[in-house]
Amino acid sequence: MKIILLGASGSIGSQTLELLEKYKNKWDLHGFSVGNRVEKIHEILSKFDKVKYICVKNKGDYLKLKKQFPNIKFYYGDEGLIKLINSNKNAYVLNALVGFVGLKPTLKALNNNQTVLLANKESIVCGGDLIKDLLKKGKGKIIPIDSEHVAIAKCLYGHDINEVESITITASGGPFYFLGKDEFKNIKLEDALNHPTWKMGNKITIDSATLVNKTFEIIEAFYLFDMPLEKINVVVDRKSYVHGFVKFKDGSVTLNVSKPSMLGPIDYALNLGIPSNGQFEDLEQNTLDKYELLPLDKEKFSVINNANTVILNKGTSGTILNAANEKLVNLFLNKRINFLLIYEFIDKIMNTTRFEKSRNYSQLKKIDSQIKERIEEELKNGSFINK
Repeated sequence: MKIILLGASGSIGSQTLELLEKYKNKWDLHGFSVGNRVEKIHEILSKFDKVKYICVKNKGDYLKLKKQFPNIKFYYGDEGLIKLINSNKNAYVLNALVGFVGLKPTLKALNNNQTVLLANKESIVCGGDLIKDLLKKGKGKIIPIDSEHVAIAKCLYGHDINEVESITITASGGPFYFLGKDEFKNIKLEDALNHPTWKMGNKITIDSATLVNKTFEIIEAFYLFDMPLEKINVVVDRKSYVHGFVKFKDGSVTLNVSKPSMLGPIDYALNLGIPSNGQFEDLEQNTLDKYELLPLDKEKFSVINNANTVILNKGTSGTILNAANEKLVNLFLNKRINFLLIYEFIDKIMNTTRFEKSRNYSQLKKIDSQIKERIEEELKNGSFINK
């Protein structure tokens, strides 16, 4: 089987390549994208000699590389990602891109009737309605890679959704679980990037510190499992051993438990969600009492309440939330705002922007740009001051 890897140079992409080396008898790496990190190309090609297509971000790199590697077809930019997907419409697509940029490739792959192994959570947060419409029409398939959704999928394997009482995803609580919200404005970048249990890229590490990551995952769970909001719960496991669990109507509970590593969820996706020996080995039955599961303070980590807003309003609300967060995290990483302002800006954007019905990708793309431009403008005008 052939696979196209979007985001090969990131954290998920790098770990995917590690696993693909072990699965060379099963998977051929047909093509990949690396964004700006073109220095990774030679290393990847030295390990995967069947690659025929590569996408980079910039035209300048594209022009140099196509001369350097004449036997490989190069593409560039956002449209290059679409051309990469279209280079083999029978290939599986593993989307490990970060941010809104991942939405269009997901929609294109589903339209092509391809299976998407999805690590780009923004696809569903922003385009949940569009994706759901495609899936309802029988277009393509999504297999999750997020550890929490893989956990729920494993717990549900072999069960009918009507047997389910509730699903619960877990959070580590991030580095500031025990910190008072009045101290959030003093949080330093290096502290926010120091996650207690997971090693991830900078963007998702900040999202985990703010709990935006968990906000997105509630929205994902709603769309992926067709589960009503009131049946989706979040608890905190500081050790990140329990990734999720399902309570069934007969009173039983199935938990997914393993050490915090993304290799397991990626492996799940590369095996197309099917257990190798008929059952998943990292499931436990009725062992909730073994683990210290703590409540999540939704007042302190107030951003998580936006999951309700997006699920109830649908349409463009997810794109608005994601655009605000994506821009604000970038500003925080560049030390232009403090940590607390991520919360305050998101609240302002979500409370003052009109939500519309999702019509198409172009509409969402326009809104994504407008929100990011608005935040930049307000920051320059002093509407928010980095105190």
